[in-house]
Amino acid sequence: MTRVLVAEDDRVARDLLCEILRAEHFEVDAVDDGAGAVERAQPGRYDLVVSDVRMDRTSGFDVLRAFSEQSPGTPVILITAFGDVSGAMEAIQRGAYDYVSKPFNIEELRLTVARALERRRLVAEQKAAPASAANTKIEDFVGKSAVMLDVYKLVARVAASSATVLVTGESGSGKELVARAIHTHSPRTHEPFVPVNCTALSESLLESELFGHTRGAFTGAVAAKRGLFEMAHGGTLFLDEIGDMGPKMQAQLLRTLQDGEVRPVGGAESIKVDVRLVCATNRDLEAEVKAGKFREDLYFRINVVTIKLPPLRDRPGDIPILVAHFLAKLGRREGRAPATMSPEALQLLGGYHWPGNVRELENAIDRAVAVAKDGVVLPSDLPPEVDVRRRPRAEAGTPQPLKGGSIIEDRPTLAELERRYIDLVLTECAGNKKKAAERLGIDRRTLYRALERAGVDTGEEPGDE
Repeated sequence: MTRVLVAEDDRVARDLLCEILRAEHFEVDAVDDGAGAVERAQPGRYDLVVSDVRMDRTSGFDVLRAFSEQSPGTPVILITAFGDVSGAMEAIQRGAYDYVSKPFNIEELRLTVARALERRRLVAEQKAAPASAANTKIEDFVGKSAVMLDVYKLVARVAASSATVLVTGESGSGKELVARAIHTHSPRTHEPFVPVNCTALSESLLESELFGHTRGAFTGAVAAKRGLFEMAHGGTLFLDEIGDMGPKMQAQLLRTLQDGEVRPVGGAESIKVDVRLVCATNRDLEAEVKAGKFREDLYFRINVVTIKLPPLRDRPGDIPILVAHFLAKLGRREGRAPATMSPEALQLLGGYHWPGNVRELENAIDRAVAVAKDGVVLPSDLPPEVDVRRRPRAEAGTPQPLKGGSIIEDRPTLAELERRYIDLVLTECAGNKKKAAERLGIDRRTLYRALERAGVDTGEEPGDE
């Protein structure tokens, strides 16, 4: 979960900021002065800081300086008095990501926060790109089914060219992994790989992120900013979920592909760029073209080579290989021997239809290993939806502990009922014990004791996530 720190000495403004940020599903900590914020300036503790400038004892500039020194990857948004241009310029010059004037506009604040977090993610990914890309090799793809072998061969053939590639497939099928492999095996491997999710950004924000903007191009643009096309110069730009791109952006992207240049928002001159484009979508773009929702000329531009990723349900023979891969990966992450999968549990995994594909399978394995006892994953450790015996009667025709306080038909003991309910909440929280404890209305120590009563080896200390 995204973690945000709010520093504001005005209680009404502080409560409003927290309400806005929590509505975006962020985890928010709030302090009523700058000194409290400075004390929390630790590397990686927060993803974003929102601070008022004028506070008693310690100002927002002190907060900015503390985070710039202790956690330079954390963007800081400062809130300044309305019309305080000099203060706003000083905020940017000292390294603030942006500023918001009081009284602040809620939508403007949301957009500024979104831009700051997206920029932070992109910078972090670009810094890690050489190592990540170097590790994304065709031979590292998991699966030996005939359909996956066809994917491997096509990736190998197109990587050496500069052709635009369209990767299609359902959500969670591994489209970005394919894009990274194409980049790794291309002549551009030592240049940047820059991914961007077109769904995560509004059209105006996506325009600014892709093409950049000049100073004063719009409200809040107090400094010029390079776009992602420029950042990817010489390398590969990956546009994920391009089918969600709006009409205006489709037209601008087409012009960029035709001319090989971009024009920043508010700019008068174009900039030449050399970028290999890889796009991905879970939509049927041909149908979108026929429905008038996607430009036909752009579709032809990006559909030079198409790589179609099969859903996991179409290659069930790869599930045991994927399971072994994820168990080994978790073992390396935790620094211990990999857990083992019982034959009964593996049979259930092979019989499930996996609507979330490989991503859902990996999350299910992660969750199962977290709750398994003695390092052996049993059917009861799997998410309820995977085990037909634990699905609702309407779906599986068997007794099931139903959600929402429904009557339990197989009359379990209280201990078993507690275990089932904790399993259900852990599944909904993707194995995150902190979130599960919050949803259950208990602290994590109580949750750990409940898991221990149920015979679950948590493998962690109560202070862990």
